[in-house]
Amino acid sequence: MVLTFLQQPRTKALLEVSRLDKPVGTLLLLWPTVTALWIAAGGWPGWHLVFVFVFGTFLTRSAGCIVNDVSDRNFDPLVKRTRSRPFAEGRLAIKDALTLMAVFLLLALALVLTTNLPTLLLSAAAVLFAGIYPLMKRFTHLPQVILGIAFSFGIPMAFTATTGTLNETAGLLFLANLVWVVAYDTEYAMVDRDDDLLIGVKSTAILFGDLDRFMIGVLQGLFVSLLWLVGHQAGFSDFYHGFIGLITCLLFYQQWLIRDRSRDGCFRAFRHNHWVGGVLFLSVLVELVVLD
Repeated sequence: MVLTFLQQPRTKALLEVSRLDKPVGTLLLLWPTVTALWIAAGGWPGWHLVFVFVFGTFLTRSAGCIVNDVSDRNFDPLVKRTRSRPFAEGRLAIKDALTLMAVFLLLALALVLTTNLPTLLLSAAAVLFAGIYPLMKRFTHLPQVILGIAFSFGIPMAFTATTGTLNETAGLLFLANLVWVVAYDTEYAMVDRDDDLLIGVKSTAILFGDLDRFMIGVLQGLFVSLLWLVGHQAGFSDFYHGFIGLITCLLFYQQWLIRDRSRDGCFRAFRHNHWVGGVLFLSVLVELVVLD
């Protein structure tokens, strides 16, 4: 019965537009958030906050995907990677998608209301940046920066929900995540660059041009450096820095994947970043739970 429901055309289209069938993007948002949560708590943060941030991440990422697809519904049919999306193929009504988005946002609001006022205010700012992100690709070559800010708000929210305040570690982790998002979303934008040039959509992949791999490498190097500073600020051991070394190796592998700028290679490099996030969380888990 459940399988039959999921296979219905309208249900399938709603799952697709909210990306519930593609968890990689959710993991990219989740790993830094739970990493911040564990750091802020100095270990296990408790079931309440784990539930709020894990479930909230799924809800807000799906809501953001719906906003993106509604905004890009006239562009998606013109891009090879997105021409099979529900709006591009006319398989879903906008009002149905927006209704689902409203449900997701209301559930997310209910979750954040169980925390505190600073976290609530930060969540409002996060929704604002997530909402304007799809429009930025029309006006600036830096929409990836806006996405990076939106994808990083879970970090200060984790700190305020846990401690009520922000500190230097939260700031460093926010900046690290921001430059990491710009790096991996540039890899993602490289997949669509030829189509985006034709339809007038802007991105860092277009801005960087032939320097794309070099600039991604610079951003990845800055990401690793900021992670090292996070560990130094938090007083982590050499085990943490060993994991950062592993992350560096993973990023070198991504450089190999994008070496010829092929669509498949760039897309694989983008998806590979969920392993980077997973290793980052594992490093903090080992540091604060296993070695404590």
